[in-house]
Parts: sequence; structure tokens; C-alpha cells
Amino acid sequence: MRVSRRVRFGPFYADMQTQELRKDGVRLRLPGQSFHVLKMLLERPGGLVTREELQKALWPSDTFVDFDHGLSAAVNRLRDALGDSADDPRYIETLPRRGYRFVGVIERTSTEPKSEGAAAPASVPPVGSQSRPVWGRNRIVALAVTGAVCLAALVLTFGHWRRGADAPSPHVVQLTALGYVNNAALSPDGTRLAFEWNGAQTPNLEDVGLYVKDIGGETVQRLTDSKSRLLSPAWSPDGIQLAFHRLAKDGSSGIYIIPSHGGAEKKLYSTHASIGRSLGIAWSSDGRNIAFVDAPFSGGHQALNLLSTDTLQAEQIDHNDRCQDEAGPAFSHNGKYLAYECFPTSSDFAIAIVSAAGSGAHLVKEFKGYVEGLAWTADDKRLLFIQTLIGEGRSHIRELTIADGSVHDLSFATHAEGLSISARGDRLVFHVESARTDNIWRADLSRPQDPPVELISTTRDQLMPQYSPDGTHIVFASDRTGPTEIWMSDAAGGNLGQLTHLGQPSGSPSWSPDGKKIAFDSRTSMKDGSLHADVYVMDITEQAPRKLNTGTGEASVPSWSHDGKWIYFIGGGSAGGDRIYRVHSEGGQSTPVSSARGWGPKESLDGRYVYFASSASNGTSLQRASLGPIGTESPVEGIPALSFAANWTIVRDGIYFFPGDDFTTLSFFDFASKQVRQILEGQLVFYGVSVSPDQRYIVYARHEIPKRDVMLVDNFR
Repeated sequence: MRVSRRVRFGPFYADMQTQELRKDGVRLRLPGQSFHVLKMLLERPGGLVTREELQKALWPSDTFVDFDHGLSAAVNRLRDALGDSADDPRYIETLPRRGYRFVGVIERTSTEPKSEGAAAPASVPPVGSQSRPVWGRNRIVALAVTGAVCLAALVLTFGHWRRGADAPSPHVVQLTALGYVNNAALSPDGTRLAFEWNGAQTPNLEDVGLYVKDIGGETVQRLTDSKSRLLSPAWSPDGIQLAFHRLAKDGSSGIYIIPSHGGAEKKLYSTHASIGRSLGIAWSSDGRNIAFVDAPFSGGHQALNLLSTDTLQAEQIDHNDRCQDEAGPAFSHNGKYLAYECFPTSSDFAIAIVSAAGSGAHLVKEFKGYVEGLAWTADDKRLLFIQTLIGEGRSHIRELTIADGSVHDLSFATHAEGLSISARGDRLVFHVESARTDNIWRADLSRPQDPPVELISTTRDQLMPQYSPDGTHIVFASDRTGPTEIWMSDAAGGNLGQLTHLGQPSGSPSWSPDGKKIAFDSRTSMKDGSLHADVYVMDITEQAPRKLNTGTGEASVPSWSHDGKWIYFIGGGSAGGDRIYRVHSEGGQSTPVSSARGWGPKESLDGRYVYFASSASNGTSLQRASLGPIGTESPVEGIPALSFAANWTIVRDGIYFFPGDDFTTLSFFDFASKQVRQILEGQLVFYGVSVSPDQRYIVYARHEIPKRDVMLVDNFR
């Protein structure tokens, strides 16, 4: 069957000539092999396209590849682009061991003009008929009224059409191409951009500054001279000044202001700033207050405060008891309200609102996943935010209507970060990343002066590396062939092999103490678009994963006890974690070992405690819960806040970790002295560290700084 040049199905539009796939007009990133699979399926809607046919079309006969895995990866990337699921397919159905078929509804379009048919014959009376219509007065009046109504409707419709035609449509343009740009903020009039940058294409997180540029121009101006590790700016309502929250290595973290066209900076307030959402600030529309987040101590719960620009005194907003932490403030344009991100125990995050004076806090709606960025629309009736579901690997710009709590997606980007909007609401900016990877590196702890070596590299992501108990192998998670799967290498990074082929996001691998099995989590797409997390156990030799019965609904991030009897896990698939449980390694009834929410449980080497990261926000504290008896838990005294919940590991004498206020420095906390010493600088790590059994080496997933550009949505409303 010959397929049309352009094919529509659902919200998607496929152009066979240009090999482009679009959703609601937005072009999606889809590799050529995946598009070719889509084309072959569309050419045979409802019919089987065999794996052999696809293999012959995608790879020449003299190409040496793993066809099964390569084809599965191409189909998985296609499903990712379509938001489709193998378990509940809307478009691509798998016929086991045979192939695939397209099960969606196709609407073919054509570029050729439609041929005009013959005009319909006029309605005439039969030949020879002498009958004539008889028109009464009432009927004439009714006809006249009907005609007038139709004419009025036509005029009104034409007016709406003209206004719609005259109104410019939203379009997206790239504002920066400077390397790694972060925390962009649009001026109130929408003509200038403030942002964090280090002044070069090569990122340097030890020295970033605050920059401004005119939209439409390429000249950038650095405003700050002092060294900073992170900066988050906010414009004054008149655009004359910029406030910014600084995270500095020298202890000078706090709230500052500086003229937006250059001048001396002034410190207003000192804070316990840390990496993550705690840096977000907002300036009220009357200019009297700056909203910011702070904690009473490093690693403490983060609360939203209002800093008076007159008195320089700070007061916390009214606290909602359901919020463990608060972040991401955003003042409404009319000056009446302050919206913010709340992190309750019942969900991953919520959007909350208080008055601009900080009173009457209430939650609008709760959500799953991660949140980043919050901005009011011009009419102050809706809030824009960015949501990422756990395991999905992509973000969505969404719009929440305050009155009824309804939510819908905006189609500008599916990998957006950060939001800022002009006062009129006609311009919106956000970030997009490219060329991002997480490669696995190894450092020699016996010779910390030696530079680390890149052990396992890829153009995709690699996360959560874990040494085997005998130190001869490393398991990790990677999306190098599609959805994240579990992989293994030898200790030198060679003999790489894929252990799982589940076709769904899988990660957090953990070795059994005998080195024969691996526990990991995997997430299944549900009909409502969410992802359901389960723990699996797999024998390394058999490579046949089996789902572990935990009896807790969702289960994720497993780890083994040192005697191999128990598997610890999070009793839920949420971003901030849930209560820590343990279950027999063969499955069964689970037992909670913590009362607080936590992430990444690890048993101490003596089996007396289970350690876990606690807090819904970045700057997470490390906790430990007693196992004999179960029932008591407390913070680990002396260890500062962590940079991220996955960035620590236990050895016999202490804990290796990356602190939140010095997040690129590997540090060691000594159990005996309760002192912290620096081990290795300049390593940006987010997802996992592991120490070899002989404690000579440490491996970690180092975050290679990507390119990060600012995009502008012009004519947003």
C-alpha cells in the first residue's frame, strides 16, 4: 500500500518526505531508524510488519549488529516519542516473536488541491407542474427575522476571524548560544534577560556570574565580580535592579541586589543556601518584599520567607502543616498572591498559594514527580510549571487553572527547565539542554592527587554504578539502547553487556552479598500516564528478572542486607521517597523500618542501622534508623547536607558523600571523629557512588555539563 506524503494520527503528523514527526505542530526528536519503522507501519495499518522485514530495511546484509536489540531500541525510541506503551498500546502493538502493527486511526492528508466536483443541480419543480408556493405574512416576517439573525452571526464570525487572523501566533526562538546558561529571568517589560553564566563556552562551576543582555542583541554584560557557585536572579518591578540568591564556597551565601545596568552589589541577608530549588527568589510587584527560601541550618527543612527591602528583616510565611519543605516562590502580577512549591508527605509536590503578605497558606493541587519553575499568567488565573514523572526522562510545561484545579500541557517543549514570564504575559522563557551525558569515572582513593579516569563513556546517560562484592564487576543503569536498562562491565570498564531487556525505565541496581543476584527497580507505564514502580530480582547467570512481592503497592530503590536475608526498599515510586521497608529476599510481607519518608536505604556493615536520605528538597539530610530494635531514627550527627539523595555510600569507617554547599567536592565523614575532610574537587555528581571492597577505588556517575540554551516564546498570549 502506498502511504501519503503526510499522515496524521491522533495529535501527530508524519511527513514521509522530510522524515519529520510533529505533535501539535511541535517537531519531535526521532532517530532515522525509528522514523523508518514508523513509515513501514503506516504503510500497512492494522497489518503485521515482521521483524525480518524491519531488519532487512534498517540494516544492509553486510552490517554486523545485534539485530534484536537494535530493532527493539528503534521501536522503544518511537514509542517514547509517541508516548506509547507496549503494555497498553495506542499506536504500536507488539506481536510476540513476529513483529509489530500500527493500531491507531490514520487521517491521510494531501498536498494536491482537491478537484472541484460538478455543481449541484438547482431545485426545480417537475416538468409540467403549474404549482407555485404560497407565502403568508407570518412566514415572510419569520424569514426576515431569520435572515437578520444569520447576517448578524456572519458579521460577528467575520469579526472574530479577522481579529484571530490579525493576532500574531506564538512562536519559539533561541535567545542564547553561550554554552551553559542557567536561571534565566525575563525583565518585567520583556525586553531584557538576566542569567547565570561563567563567561565561556566551557562551563566552570567554581566561578559563575550574573549577566544581562537585551533581547534581540548579542552583547552580554557581567554585573557581578565576586566568585559564585550558583546564582538565581529576580527583577525589581521597575526593572532598575536585580536581586539574586548566591551560593558561594567562601561562606558569603545570601540575598543581594545590584543595579541592572551595572554598579556595586549590596548584601541584604545571609542564608544557608544549597544546590537545588532553595535558590529561587521573587520580587513582589510593589517592590517591598523579596521572597526567598532558607533553612535554620545546613540540611534543615527549607521554609519560604519574606525579606523587607526597607527594614531588611525576614519573616516566614504562614506554614501549612502538610508542607515539609517549601521552594520556588512566584508573586502574582496584581500583587495579591504568592505561589510556591510545597513538598508534602502525601505526594511528591504540590502547588500552594498564600497572600502576598504571607498569610492563609493553602494547597491548590498535588502532583507526582519533580517540579521545576513556577510562573503566573498575565490574568493571574493560571500558573505555569514544569513537571517530570519519575523514570520518564522528559519534562512537560503544564498550566494549572487556580479556580478548578484543571491542568493541561503546553506544546512548546518536552524537555524544558526553568520558567520566567513578562509582566504582560506575552513573553515566556525556558531552558533546554543538549549534549548531556553522565559517564562513569573512577578515582584512586589511595592516591587522591592522581586525576580520575573516565571508565565507561557513552553519548547517553549512565547512572548508579555499583561494585560487585568481590570487586571484579560493576553494574549500572544506562539508556544507551533506548529506555534505561541494567548493564554490567568488568572492574576496568571492559566487556560491557546488557543484562535486562524489559523495554521500560529500570535502574538502582544492588548486588546480593554472594555476587550471584541483582535487585533493581523498573517502572511500567499505566493508562493514566503515570509510571508504576516494582522491585525485581535477577540471577546474573540466568538473566531472567522476577518481580519481588512486597505487598506495598509500589516499591523502588532496593538494596541488600549484608547477610542476604533482607532487601530494603522505598515503599513507593515517588520523587521524595516514602517510608523505608524491608522484605525477605524471596518476597512476602514487608516491615517498615522508618516512620519518615526517605530515599536510597543502605544497611550499615554491622547490621545495626539502615541509613537513608531524608527531605523532599535538594540539600537532603542523612538519617539512620535502628534495626535492633526497629523503631528509632535520627539525623546522622556531624554530617552536613547532601547535594543529592543518591550521592553517598557507606564504608566501614565512615561515609563518602558530596555536600550540598560544596557539591562538586567528594568528601568523607569519619564515624569516630565526626569530622569531614575533602577528598577530590571538581566532580559534579548526581546519581550514585560506590567504593570497591578493598576501599581503594570509588566509581561515580559524573555529570558532564551540557549545553544549556534559553528559548523565548514570543506572543505567548
